[in-house]
Amino acid sequence: MCARYELNEQPRNIAVRFGLDALPPVVNRAIIRPTDQALVVRSGGDAVLCGWGFDVTWDSKPLINGRAETLDQKPTFRPYLENRCVVPATGYFEWRTGERAKHKNFIRPADQATYAMAGLAVNNRFIVLTCAPAPGIAHIHNRMPVILSPDCEPDWLDPGQPFSAVAHHLVAYDRAPMLAEEEQPPVADQGDLFH
Repeated sequence: MCARYELNEQPRNIAVRFGLDALPPVVNRAIIRPTDQALVVRSGGDAVLCGWGFDVTWDSKPLINGRAETLDQKPTFRPYLENRCVVPATGYFEWRTGERAKHKNFIRPADQATYAMAGLAVNNRFIVLTCAPAPGIAHIHNRMPVILSPDCEPDWLDPGQPFSAVAHHLVAYDRAPMLAEEEQPPVADQGDLFH
């Protein structure tokens, strides 16, 4: 998964979608980048702002994603497997390299305007978990965020469930097709071509 996603939804609608008792805090930008503050929902409907990316000693850049298939095998993630969260989003961006240029794609599930990406959150920081892509977008990238179906979200957030009991949710979203819209670069104004 690339390093950009979108949350472009009204706080009231986010509160309804995720069953929150109060309006969630929001940032004043729709596009989220690594290290930005972003909304995460923890167990019990606790909605907070956290920075995207774990600080690690072995890299100067924050670690923004974790591979679902190996989470329980990696010392970086093992201590945090019970610190699960969901990351609300309305889409994510992925670049596909073509013959002559990179193509920016906006990707989201067809059946959810606002959805939940599986994550881990520790000390006001979070990461997004990734998995192999759904077949319809495999030509764009070899990873995608784990998108939870609404009926799986309570299990993922339940602190009474050990990671081993919820790990089976960490797979490509298959409840509906993934929509990928290629964004077109702006076309130069004809007047600009001659100046």
